[in-house]
Amino acid sequence: MSILVVGSVALDSIQTPFGRVKDALGGSATYFSAAAWLYDKVNLVAVVGTDFLQEHIDFFRERGINLAGLQIAEGKTFRWSGRYSYDMNVVETLDTQLNVFATFHPQLPDQYRDAEYIFLANIDPALQLEVLSQIRRPKLTVLDTMNYWINYRKEILSQAISAVDIVLMNEAEARQYANTFSLIRAARKILSQGPKVLVVKKGEYGAVMFANGDIPTGSFFFAPAYPLEKFKDPTGAGDSFAGGFVGYLAQQGGITKDAIRRAIIHGSVVASFAVEDFGVERLRAITMEDILARYREFKDFTNFEPTCPWSDNCEHLNTKKQTNHQGNEEDKGALASRSARIDKHGIRQVVL
Repeated sequence: MSILVVGSVALDSIQTPFGRVKDALGGSATYFSAAAWLYDKVNLVAVVGTDFLQEHIDFFRERGINLAGLQIAEGKTFRWSGRYSYDMNVVETLDTQLNVFATFHPQLPDQYRDAEYIFLANIDPALQLEVLSQIRRPKLTVLDTMNYWINYRKEILSQAISAVDIVLMNEAEARQYANTFSLIRAARKILSQGPKVLVVKKGEYGAVMFANGDIPTGSFFFAPAYPLEKFKDPTGAGDSFAGGFVGYLAQQGGITKDAIRRAIIHGSVVASFAVEDFGVERLRAITMEDILARYREFKDFTNFEPTCPWSDNCEHLNTKKQTNHQGNEEDKGALASRSARIDKHGIRQVVL
């Protein structure tokens, strides 16, 4: 399997109540890649200027990220500056300098065109469509966007949405796109455009998945955010979420409802690491073992019914079967033969 990401690589200057950084490595494709490489091979398509430092190039190469699609153009790298208050869900943009990103057109090397898992990061939807036209046989296509494209490029954004399998938006963007206060109505409208799944990112409040069907009676899933005490910088949290989300699905090689739900948890876990420091600093050090440990914690604190079939000691199943058989005790040997297997991610699964 392989993952293709097309987006921005930028230099960010960020202020929060907990500190500030200047010209830190950032951009949607950067955060995504910094998360997704832990799961599978990542092919990156982006553009930087001649001022882009070698140490940033090394960051990608040390993680095995394929840079054959990284263009180095004459001029300056895309720069963004923003400031957060204690409400970390809201950012004030202080300065945006597109520089070489203003004329960026993604050209996929031939080796990228067979990528099976595609993430179209937050770029002009016309460019997202350009990328899709260059892919041969994608297994999964995922799109992210932002309020600017909803305001000024909604028609072509709608075309891009109709061409992908999964759409990622934050809550405000989903409401804005659908012009409604109701998130359920917004989801219904977005899904009517053609995608199979909508994942709504709710920042510190988690994420919600809607799938095609009668909402809310169709496929619906909600996951809270991982609770954190240390929180420095939310920049890139959404793209880190996408990296964990798409990365997990690529690693699994199958796209099912259950896999998508687990992918949301992986996305939330990776994002929880990203916000613990400025830029990609926290993502530099995490391992898959760190992710799986936090995944298991996530599973524990969201399990409000300890006797459900997913718990380690499912007494409820025994009781239920005894009741169904009007008191007949099930053979203990048969019960013992039911195995609890540990999958390759270290997650205990009860096999019935």
